[in-house]
Amino acid sequence: MKNAKRIFFIISLLTFAKLLSAQDNIIILQPGKAQTTISKHLYGHFAEHLGHCIYEGIWVGENSTIPNVRGIRTDVVSALRDMGIPNLRWPGGCFADEYHWKNGIGPRDKRPTMINTNWGGVTEDNSFGTNEFLDLCEQLGCEPVITGNVGSGSVEEMSQWVEYVNSDNISPMTDLRKANGHEKAWKVKFWGIGNESWGCGGAMSPEFYFDQLMRYSNFARDYGDNRLFRVAVGPNVDDYNWTETMMRLWSKKSWWEQRLMNGLSLHYYTLCHGWGDKGSATVFTEKDWFSTLKNTCRIDELINKHLAIMDKYDPEHRVGLVVDEWGNWFDVEPGTNPGFLFQQNTLRDAIVAGINLNTFNNHADRIAMANIAQMVNVLQSMILTKKEQMVLTPTYYVFRMFKVHQGATLIPVTVSCRDYTVDGESVPSINVSASKDVSGKIHVTLVNLDPNAENPVNVNLGLNQNVSVTGEVITSKNMNDYNDFGQAPKVTSAKFDKFKVGNGQLNVTMPSKSIVCLEITPK
Repeated sequence: MKNAKRIFFIISLLTFAKLLSAQDNIIILQPGKAQTTISKHLYGHFAEHLGHCIYEGIWVGENSTIPNVRGIRTDVVSALRDMGIPNLRWPGGCFADEYHWKNGIGPRDKRPTMINTNWGGVTEDNSFGTNEFLDLCEQLGCEPVITGNVGSGSVEEMSQWVEYVNSDNISPMTDLRKANGHEKAWKVKFWGIGNESWGCGGAMSPEFYFDQLMRYSNFARDYGDNRLFRVAVGPNVDDYNWTETMMRLWSKKSWWEQRLMNGLSLHYYTLCHGWGDKGSATVFTEKDWFSTLKNTCRIDELINKHLAIMDKYDPEHRVGLVVDEWGNWFDVEPGTNPGFLFQQNTLRDAIVAGINLNTFNNHADRIAMANIAQMVNVLQSMILTKKEQMVLTPTYYVFRMFKVHQGATLIPVTVSCRDYTVDGESVPSINVSASKDVSGKIHVTLVNLDPNAENPVNVNLGLNQNVSVTGEVITSKNMNDYNDFGQAPKVTSAKFDKFKVGNGQLNVTMPSKSIVCLEITPK
């Protein structure tokens, strides 16, 4: 009898182990606990006066043979609108702290030029300035995010910029705006008080910068019913001392002064190995693939640690985290200007975008905004242009796929998955977030980091009703496939149907190196 019990026990263990092995990627949704809204602003973008982002990428001028509306490319605008762009940060970046806004208004033939000392040493003719940028945002249907010049500018200069843009009072700046052809104020809400003040924006200490923040923010006035959201310069990567100092000083201020800092920025670029070994955007090994994804996954750790410091001084969560520069940074394409940061965009970039966006979704309670760097022709861009030609990158298709999360309610998820391992190092092979929109539809976005193997995933929907499911996938044959000019795109989105649904379960077979979006509609 004892032997029989032992045999039965061993068989049971083996059976359980087999079942566990067969379903080692398990995702459990908790739609009943959904309560946090995913702000559309987590899907923001960034356009700097850098390389061909503004000039040629966005601005071609009214006399160009490339179709445009008031000098702004119609093909780029149309693509970005379809992608669901919610906001656009401008004019920088490092460029912001050498940009003087009054040089970029008025008749274009009378605007003074400047040297773009940060990016390539080229001449900036200021033909694209405040009015053109806000026209672009109106054409895109997105909210503008303006970064002020704290590094080389003055308090008066930024104060007048806010007044020029936002005031409907009778004043010199209002009259100046009207003389430049815009009667009504734009009412821009989001303003950055400097950029990377610890580096290219002034090489400041956190204590010195905080004093500047209070001065500049104090004179960046609210006009009418428009209340500014002031974004303070935050840490670079893992500079926890910067966050600690900023939040400690903020916590000692009066309630009136605390309102002058609504967001704290975080900048984190994904590198292949390091700043001395950024690697090629298109020619890479699986080891490079893994290293890039491992470094990407670190964003979750950085967010958690910075938020822990912020929460210590701000338990009421009055200051939001703003990840306003993120994305891949590789070597420039051969033969291009090193200062223009032009890089191609492969399936690897799409995977990186999916991981980041899922991470931001899962921190939607504390992240107020995020902006990928950059929108066109620079770093991990959505769009590449060459004269009249335009290419949509793999990253573009990820943003278009994920736009279903904008404004939806975050569904908490628990994930148990196998690891993806290379040379003894591991990362989780599955990355996921989920949300429920106003119509009740559930969207689950999954990323399979493994470039070699399919990943079976069991999704417990947490529902007691029948559902219908549709799917979309982004993948390609090779991990370094990309879309190029004059060629049929290799990396786009396609219909996905490798799943079975029943009894509240969804069994999904994810292709290797893929991003999948599932739309689940309760019947």
